[in-house]
Amino acid sequence: MNRNMLIRLVIDLSMTVLMLVAMAYQITGNAMHELAGVLLCLLFITHNILNRRWYKTIFKGKHNVRRILSIVVNLLFLISMAVVIISSVPISRDIIPFIPLNNDTVLLQIHVMTSYWGFIFMAVHIGMSWATIINSVRKMTGITGTNQIRTIAFRVIAVLIVVYGVQASFEREMLNKLTIYNPFGWESYDSSMKFLLDHLAIMGIYISGTHYVLKFVQKQDKTRLDKTGFKERNIEKNENLQNKEVH
Repeated sequence: MNRNMLIRLVIDLSMTVLMLVAMAYQITGNAMHELAGVLLCLLFITHNILNRRWYKTIFKGKHNVRRILSIVVNLLFLISMAVVIISSVPISRDIIPFIPLNNDTVLLQIHVMTSYWGFIFMAVHIGMSWATIINSVRKMTGITGTNQIRTIAFRVIAVLIVVYGVQASFEREMLNKLTIYNPFGWESYDSSMKFLLDHLAIMGIYISGTHYVLKFVQKQDKTRLDKTGFKERNIEKNENLQNKEVH
């Protein structure tokens, strides 16, 4: 694995950890929440600087289904994180407490709601790069070959994570947190371990779902290209036969 890929993996992993810490507001308290948010903001900016070339290629080349999905998800992730960062400034009570704000209820709810959307888009974003991440981990660990038992085991684990993640989503009312304005906030008094397991499992839904949806899309694209190539070869073969008959 090259150095740049390792740096990007470390940054992405750190962003994931900081996102979970920032979301555990009822457990960590406001000061830790804001500190994690600042670090997450800095890493998010660094992440975008390292991937700045991607923005230059948005309108270049062919746009298949996978690329369109990637552009849409990345832009939505960027927008949601930008809203989270901007809305956090006037409602800060510890790191930036000197900005006067009489009524911060609306900004607080915008901040909370977009943070949950950012959490979902981050998971989808990871899912779109999951194959690359797995390949990088394989190179780091020296695993180069395929193993059917290992593959089945990981797929079973993925299914179990998704099942638990769906249950956790209902228990934590994720749909409401993404869509409903709640002036009283969303309270949670779970243990740190349960919070971590629930949110990692919820992430697992979108990581696994995105990964396998993209695999299906790529398979469909390959099938379509194979059929197109087969038709083109048949047309060329018929044309050659017609030319021979003419001569």
